[in-house]
Amino acid sequence: MNDCLFCKIAAGEIPCNEVFSTDNLIAFHDISPQAPTHILIIPRRHISGLDEISNNDQELMGELLTCAKTIATKEGLQDNGYRFVINQGSDGGQTVGHLHLHILGGRALAWPPG
Repeated sequence: MNDCLFCKIAAGEIPCNEVFSTDNLIAFHDISPQAPTHILIIPRRHISGLDEISNNDQELMGELLTCAKTIATKEGLQDNGYRFVINQGSDGGQTVGHLHLHILGGRALAWPPG
């Protein structure tokens, strides 16, 4: 997608504060953090959201969660806890039309979230 912000980040066209990457994913600090630790993980391939994933994406989605857990541990969040969030669509809070997982931690997180 030529106009997708996250595709441009994944391609290296827009700089980010990268914390982790694989051939399939890149993780970076959110520029508008909602918690002391707020990291986004995105697929390098454009997937607009959860509604677009298919059975062919099972390995990628497994890698996404495994990567998120690895980052949470590296960030020292395992002792007090953390939250993973994937928003879908405008009513779900998705503001960028590219699948992304939020890692939030570093403070007590309220429930319910919305």
